[in-house]
Amino acid sequence: MQKPVIVIKLGTAVITNEEGVISHTIIKKVASEIAELFHTHRVVLVSSGAVGSGKVYIQHYKGSITERKAAAAVGNPLLIQLYQKHFSKFDIPVAQALCERHHFSNRFQFVQLKETFEAFWQNGILPIVNENDLVSNVELKFSDNDELATLIAVGFDAETLVICTSVGGFMDDTKSIIRRVEKIDSKVLGYVQTGKSSLGLGGMTSKLTFTRLATSLGIQVIICGLNGSAPFADALAGKNGTTFVSQESNLKARQKWLASGSITLGTLLVDKGAVKALQQRRSLLTVGITNVQGKFAAGEVVQIKDEEESIIGVAKVKLDASAIRDGISQKNVLAAHADDIVIF
Repeated sequence: MQKPVIVIKLGTAVITNEEGVISHTIIKKVASEIAELFHTHRVVLVSSGAVGSGKVYIQHYKGSITERKAAAAVGNPLLIQLYQKHFSKFDIPVAQALCERHHFSNRFQFVQLKETFEAFWQNGILPIVNENDLVSNVELKFSDNDELATLIAVGFDAETLVICTSVGGFMDDTKSIIRRVEKIDSKVLGYVQTGKSSLGLGGMTSKLTFTRLATSLGIQVIICGLNGSAPFADALAGKNGTTFVSQESNLKARQKWLASGSITLGTLLVDKGAVKALQQRRSLLTVGITNVQGKFAAGEVVQIKDEEESIIGVAKVKLDASAIRDGISQKNVLAAHADDIVIF
């Protein structure tokens, strides 16, 4: 029986100080914790911190796209060297995996990516993942590493996704950490604060968006901090952070791939009638589409949002963005076949 997959995401603020310097103490602790998990899980580590580490070498850094690319190129080797140093103490070799969006949106490349990770696990190698900032097109970038970690968790059929944050978990309006969330409903969303750290791109809103995607596809999500002597073990035991309970999912591998390539180049906004039809596993016609956002080609995967602009699913479209816009006026044009739609 194969070991379950666990994806662990470390945010910038968790592993660096306000100046962007990586904490050796934190990396040492992470290595020790993951070494324990290696006995029971196939592990993927998604680590931020490359830009934060490299920006100190960019004169008069202001955070432009070009400067971020340069900072990431400097910071990535610094980050991987530090991980290599501490994981070597546990005889765990590490591999740097720099991903781009097309690795998920293109089925052939996704299968290759997954097979490579299988080779890592079979040989006791820990893949450490980050976005390939140097070459990523701004329009094709992941919104943040919460998204990248979620897409890996969904695509690789992970059992658990652990998102480490400096705040230590999901808090209610009294700033107390909620230990267990059965469902992300309006009450839970009402606790969300819009603030985010100065170093990270994401905030709790981002984390909840991707948590809802992951849990709807059968993945347990834990948002936690790194406090305590055994933070990951405590998180898996429900003693650290917040556990978001996974929902039942019977999706096939190809459908999970569709979901893992989800938040991509474009968005289709649909009306209530279309939402109801999609929930009944019917195809998407242009009559139910109210707006088209972004540029995408026929055959690519796009988001589907309802009238409140909440993500309800994804679809592999039969038409490009322009053709769908044109088809809205024609009412009954097929935008996506039912077999190519995944509703969360």
